[in-house]
Amino acid sequence: MTGTGAEGPPSYAVRVSRSDGRWRVELLADDAGDELPVLERALGDPAAGHWPPPVVLVVDSRLYFVALRHGPGGMVRALISDATMLEWVLAAEVVERYGIGVDTDGAFDDDETGWPGGDLDLFADDGLPAEELRPIVTADDLWADEMVARIATRLGFADELAAAVVS
Repeated sequence: MTGTGAEGPPSYAVRVSRSDGRWRVELLADDAGDELPVLERALGDPAAGHWPPPVVLVVDSRLYFVALRHGPGGMVRALISDATMLEWVLAAEVVERYGIGVDTDGAFDDDETGWPGGDLDLFADDGLPAEELRPIVTADDLWADEMVARIATRLGFADELAAAVVS
């Protein structure tokens, strides 16, 4: 894995939204939130009509990240960068609550690449479809915060993310 990653903390939770073409990133916690219901509430009201809806991003100890977003009918869509991190409370809750399948047999190949799970099309409405997200979340040389930074750069909210997690 590369260097020390972003200048932000090793764990954090943010809410990312976009209105009128402008990104807004709000720090929810400067440590990774391990209360899944709190993170779900941070998504806001699914009937609010924001499109695309806000995303809650959690980087936990730089080892994995979780992304949550409302989908059709208000259901919560979830993505976890490494679904084998079940010894971590938040990861285990996300995998269980959203029924994310984990194949721990062979989950790591020879280069110890993680095993992403859940909705890889979570960022498709923002312009980052699954086939373009997969290389980011399976990169064995990136920490979770670096993966999130690449996603933010690709979607155009890298500066806002950096400002939120560094301040």
